[in-house]
Amino acid sequence: MLPLSASMDALGAQSWTDLGVADVPVDRVVGTVSRADDFDRAMRPLRPHLRGRWESVAAEVEAGRGLPPVRLVLLGELYFVVDGHHRVSVARANGQVTVEAQVRRLCTVAYACHCLTLLDLPNKAAERRFLERFPLPDDVRPWLWLDDPADWSRIEDAARRWLDEHRAAVDVDDTAGAEDLLERWWRHEVLPTAHSCQGADRVRLDDYLCALRDRDTGGSA
Repeated sequence: MLPLSASMDALGAQSWTDLGVADVPVDRVVGTVSRADDFDRAMRPLRPHLRGRWESVAAEVEAGRGLPPVRLVLLGELYFVVDGHHRVSVARANGQVTVEAQVRRLCTVAYACHCLTLLDLPNKAAERRFLERFPLPDDVRPWLWLDDPADWSRIEDAARRWLDEHRAAVDVDDTAGAEDLLERWWRHEVLPTAHSCQGADRVRLDDYLCALRDRDTGGSA
């Protein structure tokens, strides 16, 4: 399971919002606040001593007894369990599509997509550091992904060069001007160069890096 604390450190915690009670997709509950050693990513118990509690919760569900909503934290597209690990585990084992939950959303600098795993956190930490220096628009961030953390340095170099070349054409004395110029870099440089947009705001950054290498080598790479 994804630990909440490690995910917050990698993605960059910003602000909290109370979303109230909602029906949450069970397969998106893949993280935990404090019990990463007790359950796996599919919410299966990992320790023998949990069996009794799990069976007790399963019996209550089978008997139709009402159970309180679980408590979850939402990061991007993923949910982390604060309270109710056994209830989520039983729901998943029973094939439930959703589970009732009290949800708090944590906004982060880098976005947590549905496929994020523990092994991806170093990549997301590099992405978060890039976004802290170059705050791209919010609608862009869900589509950012690179497999190698070092590639973010290449993206940063490309962004810095482009911004330096175009800075004189835009008033960047204030934050709004700087953010406008950065958005222009994304819209008018990254998207057209990548040649692989899936809609107006999506891009494969690997394709952009490949295009940059071709530019640097005159197409001989």
